Amino acid sequence: MKDIIKFSTIVLLGTSLLSSAFGEKMQVVNGKNIINPYYSRTDTKILKIPNSTWKKVLSSDLYSVARLGDTEAAFTGKYNEFDSKGTYYCAVCGNALFRSDAKFASTCGWPSFYEPIRPKSVIYKKDESFSMVRTEVRCGRCDAHLGHVFDDGPKPTKKRFCMNSIALEFEPLKISQN
Repeated sequence: MKDIIKFSTIVLLGTSLLSSAFGEKMQVVNGKNIINPYYSRTDTKILKIPNSTWKKVLSSDLYSVARLGDTEAAFTGKYNEFDSKGTYYCAVCGNALFRSDAKFASTCGWPSFYEPIRPKSVIYKKDESFSMVRTEVRCGRCDAHLGHVFDDGPKPTKKRFCMNSIALEFEPLKISQN
């Protein structure tokens, strides 16, 4: 029995290291470990993947927000009151989206940023759902729904990128130890 546990641990660890080496993310979908072949923190090539494929790769909660445009409940996201230094990435494809130094406490219930990490990291679409006119923010690489942007943020941009935590991943700033 101990040999089976050791073997399983080695296989799981090896798979995890292999997926990290190729920049892909291991995800659990319907109880199965699946490697997201579209996930990369370095590739900026635009992805044109149908939702039917994303549904097989993403968790149901992430799929619901990122591909169907749902919104997580206010004040429930893991990054709402999160205050560490680092970079936020698209949870679907790994595209760099925001730096922590652009994050601010907006008290709106979702993590908020005043600017994206680079101009093309996000794209914008007009959203007229729920009898409102808003500007939807989507990932510039995979077209995942991230949230909305409003004109009531702080200087210098006066923008408030109000994002769903589930659509984001965070990597802490690596501090070199000399």
